[in-house]
Amino acid sequence: MDELVHREQLSPNWDERALPIQMVVLHYTEMKPVETAIDKMCDPQAKVSAHYCITEEGEVVRLVPEEKRAWHAGLSYWRGHKDVNSASIGIELDHPGHDGGYRGFADAQFEALVPLVARIVKHYDIPRANVVGHSDVAPARKIDPGELFPWDRLAEYGLCLPRPDKLELGDPFDNDAAFYLALERFGYDITDGFKAVEAFQRRWRPEKIDGQIDGQIRAILYQLLLDRDRGMTR
Repeated sequence: MDELVHREQLSPNWDERALPIQMVVLHYTEMKPVETAIDKMCDPQAKVSAHYCITEEGEVVRLVPEEKRAWHAGLSYWRGHKDVNSASIGIELDHPGHDGGYRGFADAQFEALVPLVARIVKHYDIPRANVVGHSDVAPARKIDPGELFPWDRLAEYGLCLPRPDKLELGDPFDNDAAFYLALERFGYDITDGFKAVEAFQRRWRPEKIDGQIDGQIRAILYQLLLDRDRGMTR
């Protein structure tokens, strides 16, 4: 019995981990109804899965045991890790996605997500900087959970990094190349620079996503790196 999990529908799509759990990756299903998404993640031909799926009504479905490697992130990268699946727990959020009528996330779903993430990060001692979206770890391919995901609300519970609200004066990035190197230092794959900037904006400045490097996102990235170097991002 698990007080946070309402039911199990176990998927055959998993293998053994090669790394300890260090991350949580949030996704949306981009598929309605939710049973269609769950059935796909349980289909051995699909070769995709996640550890959990949370419906818009707040039902938590376990698909893969946490100790196993689910196949949710695909080709991805975060802070030096190329095998994100081995190092992470993947949570799918029942949602129509950008192609199905993108909208805010249901309160019942968020209220089910919070205690689940809280338990995971406590059990595995996962830093807030490693609770990320699919777009963060695969910026060239993915945009989920998207700009309407309430990262600010999750940050209020201490479960992810908040957007810096006070930006220190100064800008060490004297050109775009310096910004890209700093973005990589923070954790992003910068192989596709434009998409990497879009992913950063989607997470940290969602009101304007254009892939362009401007003073505001330079200041946000600078502050995030300062806070990390000061040990303030656990």
